Amino acid sequence: MRADTDIKRDVEAELKWAPDVSETDIAVKVTGGVVALTGYAASAYEKYRAEAAVKRVRGVAAVANDLAVRSPLGGMPTDPEIARDAVAALKIELPLFWEEIRPIVKGGHVALEGTVEWHNQRERAEAAVRRLHGVLSVRNSISLKPRLAPTEIKHRIEEAFRRSAALDAHKVMVDANGSEVTLRGEVRSWAERDQAQQTAWAAPGVLTVKNEITVRI
Repeated sequence: MRADTDIKRDVEAELKWAPDVSETDIAVKVTGGVVALTGYAASAYEKYRAEAAVKRVRGVAAVANDLAVRSPLGGMPTDPEIARDAVAALKIELPLFWEEIRPIVKGGHVALEGTVEWHNQRERAEAAVRRLHGVLSVRNSISLKPRLAPTEIKHRIEEAFRRSAALDAHKVMVDANGSEVTLRGEVRSWAERDQAQQTAWAAPGVLTVKNEITVRI
């Protein structure tokens, strides 16, 4: 197990390295491999990217992201303005599917509703809205349409694991119950754990992914 001082040093370096994170307003504390982030982020997207950067560091067991979103000087847009910007962003990101998604804004907090076919589309919609000025948080309630039988879902995910250079396929087990997928096993880092989850979500027909993979620290 890595020393907390070493993890803290690497987390701070990773935050400084990340081009989409301003590390000057972020404080890092590490206890038993658990990283706590406090301070401020300029947007919900920056808060999300800061957490992603921390998870890339070897030895991180968990992340407590307590960053508060503080919009830069210039004032906050109104909810109707954020809603209009969200619709415009969705049109650009998902030109064939944007009409299936409804952004609902209240106090700068955005809820996305609707139905799409792929998890990738759901993620792209959320990422597009997260980047908008004035957005404090995004709740993604977009649902998916099931397309494949459970055995086919399991087979496709296992094949994708075997193709991935970032994963040790022998360390991760896949169970499919209907459109719900459960991942179990042990990996070397949070980045590898996240990669397994993203790969599982990429399979058509997956509606839920339960990630029970543990990180070996």
